[in-house]
Amino acid sequence: MPIMASVFLSFLMIGMALPVLPLHVHDRLGFGPFVVGLVAGGQFIASLVSRFWAGRLTDTRGPKRAMVLGLVLGAMGGGCYLGSVLLLASPVWSVAVLLVGRTLLGGAESLIITSGMLWGLGLVAPDRSAQAIAWVGMSMFAAMAIGAPLGSAIYARFAFQGIAVVCTSVPLVALCIVAPLVPLVPKHAAQGRISEVFRAVLLPGVGFALSGITFGAITAFLTLYFAVRHWADGALAFTVFASALIAARIVGGHLPDRLGGARVALGCLFAQAAGLLVIGLAPSGTVAMIGAAMAGAGFSLVFPSLGIEAVRRAPADNRGLAMGTYNAFLDLTLGLGSPVLGLLAGRAGLGAVFVASAIAALLAVPIAIVLIRAPRRKVAPIRPQAASS
Repeated sequence: MPIMASVFLSFLMIGMALPVLPLHVHDRLGFGPFVVGLVAGGQFIASLVSRFWAGRLTDTRGPKRAMVLGLVLGAMGGGCYLGSVLLLASPVWSVAVLLVGRTLLGGAESLIITSGMLWGLGLVAPDRSAQAIAWVGMSMFAAMAIGAPLGSAIYARFAFQGIAVVCTSVPLVALCIVAPLVPLVPKHAAQGRISEVFRAVLLPGVGFALSGITFGAITAFLTLYFAVRHWADGALAFTVFASALIAARIVGGHLPDRLGGARVALGCLFAQAAGLLVIGLAPSGTVAMIGAAMAGAGFSLVFPSLGIEAVRRAPADNRGLAMGTYNAFLDLTLGLGSPVLGLLAGRAGLGAVFVASAIAALLAVPIAIVLIRAPRRKVAPIRPQAASS
């Protein structure tokens, strides 16, 4: 629970800024779409390029040190938000400081989610590994889902100053939760090469990347799809997706450990694709919401199912690097896939976005089948060890 709480608070801070940054940069600072995209995407670029470093640091120094560093970077990123507010009279300098803050938050995100998952793996028995990944990941997705409307409410009342204050304070609260925890230190220093880990993670990572296009489609286009079709409660449809995702992880988070990650991923990919097809072909908003629930429940367990396959195929001393590499596939698919989906929407309509996402999920099915037939590596636990933090 302390690990989940820390991850939740960290990504709550990130989620709160997502819907309001474009408004602040465009309306208050007066910049156009290019700068808006630069500020919004700066964090994800920094997150992508720092994944390997975050994984290596977690392996060599332990998850607690990596998480503490991530939370410190998060607080510094929030401090840059505050600094940018003080420079509103000079928009160029204000947006420059904002970009620095987004870069720091990208590194923080990599450290926090990678260390959180490895820490979770070290606190449970090997036969609960996928469940640990599922619950830590659930904290991340829940925070993103709750953070967006919360950030919008704060921005409406206190403008960007309110967002800046909260984003500076929240990591400090998480630090107070993490500080008294006993560190988990790997028994051996990580010696594996990045290329070796990458080869081990490649198949599960590509499968997750194809499945992850769903997340980009839902977050970027679902509410717009409802608006264009003149259906009410587009925001509720996203809530239905997120709620189904969380419920599936609570109820079925143990299934990858019991049945095998690749087998669970196989069934979930079909459920995810079916839900997306229902959304794309829906005759009404009610039917589209049913599809959102199906897609959310299916997508929910793909992440931990393929994640545990990635961990089991990586060298035992490089599981942090393996998780960092695995998470990088989602960064890559969101960074490249979302613009492609936008182009598709402009040419073929918004419904085509969800049909294409369903096809992408089905393209991951052969990968799951290959993983089912491949030999499995047993995950050895990381044992608690007294160490200075």
